Amino acid sequence: MSVVIGYKELSDELRRRIDSGEFGPGDKLPKITELMEEYGLARQTVRGAIGELADEGLVVAIRKAGTIVRHRTPVVIPLNRYRHVMAPDGAKGPWETATASQGLDGSMELVRVERFPADAELGGLLDASGGELVYRLRHAVIRPDDVVQIQHAWYPAELADAAGIATAEKVRGGVYRALAAAGFTPVSISETVAARAPSAGESARLRIGGKVSVLVVERLTRDATGRALEVLRTVAPADRIRLSYDDLPLAPGS
Repeated sequence: MSVVIGYKELSDELRRRIDSGEFGPGDKLPKITELMEEYGLARQTVRGAIGELADEGLVVAIRKAGTIVRHRTPVVIPLNRYRHVMAPDGAKGPWETATASQGLDGSMELVRVERFPADAELGGLLDASGGELVYRLRHAVIRPDDVVQIQHAWYPAELADAAGIATAEKVRGGVYRALAAAGFTPVSISETVAARAPSAGESARLRIGGKVSVLVVERLTRDATGRALEVLRTVAPADRIRLSYDDLPLAPGS
């Protein structure tokens, strides 16, 4: 055991114990009173050390549950997940497809569906200036309750109604398949990826500290006519998501 005289030394010692596997993902750290006794430190010193680990994303403090070691195993999200979900016999959406291929129990949980008029930015993207949009807020979860992504998606209301996605019910097989079944087949996507610090709300939902950056992926989906079908914004901890863009064609015309 290292010599511990302050919160920095204690955070280093607890970090070492986590990295060594003594405390694995989902495990509880000893209670504050137990750490006080074990290391002979004041309550505020122990709180400071745990706070530093939480800020780094190593642990998360859950009310009435204690301080839990955070899962940090990254999930690989391949670009070809979109092609797989368009298979006619598929029943999983992109997130479920990607996680299932890695042996993870991933699911999408719909938080709410709302309608509101398009602002200038969304209206311009969805060719719906002045029209009504459908908004869906979803959480991408790895069971039992590990929220790994927050997704906001917007659709033209007419299209969403026709495809049956303006509902609080689960869309079996994902939104893309529902759009295709309604005659709005997704043909192309454009994605941009950026990194930034999380907002307070994002930190709370994703159970990450302020020092853990988030990746923001914005996706625009169009059909064969160029019509915009969906605008999607995904926010995920940078240490949990790996975006994979494999086997992209380089030959002209491919």
